[in-house]
Amino acid sequence: MREIVFDTETTGLSFSGGDRLVEIGCVELVNRVMTGRTYHAYINPQRPMPIEAFNVHGLSDVFLSDKPLFEDVVEGMLEFIGDSPMIAHNANFDFGFINGELIRSGRPIVELTRMVDTLAIARVKHPGAKHTLDALCTRYGIDLTQRTLHGALIDASLLAQVYVELTGGRQITLGLAVDAPVVRETVAEAPTRVHVRPARQFAPSAAELERHAAFLSKMEEPLWGAAAAS
Repeated sequence: MREIVFDTETTGLSFSGGDRLVEIGCVELVNRVMTGRTYHAYINPQRPMPIEAFNVHGLSDVFLSDKPLFEDVVEGMLEFIGDSPMIAHNANFDFGFINGELIRSGRPIVELTRMVDTLAIARVKHPGAKHTLDALCTRYGIDLTQRTLHGALIDASLLAQVYVELTGGRQITLGLAVDAPVVRETVAEAPTRVHVRPARQFAPSAAELERHAAFLSKMEEPLWGAAAAS
């Protein structure tokens, strides 16, 4: 099962209000395990960077001035994400900007049926708690020391680790069927699951019986002595 965890950085909060995408980072998961494959691009927004947005991600007008336009990177982005489900934190925001840019460049949008929102998952799993990416990383013991400012690729990598924890933790198979779905035991099922050890299919040998009898003879009044004698 292939999934794409992604994050974006923008010039502000509203694509319809004139804000633009300036960075996108994507991380590939296969069966909830990061493969090491990523996609990352900085994008020239063709508009000034508000100081409020700069303070979040540190991407300045000067830095972005020589970066490609969205139209120049869209093919690589679409090739990487393919038709896989796409996971983001507060996903409506990120989908809004990606689809806004796709529409602006005359491309079909990414259907919302592919959207997985980790914020919605976290609200259900941890009601009443903080649900920011930082808070979830702290909850699950995920290292944040590499992160000083928001960055799309590093945030996507952190979110991938959070997503694995939110959905039950890493499930590593033998790799014999990479595309096989991962079946997870729910909290309700765990206490009722019975683990049965297969019965021994052969009798003890004479040597084993002899060693067992010698072992018992060295014990004083074993609890099973009467049963053994009978």
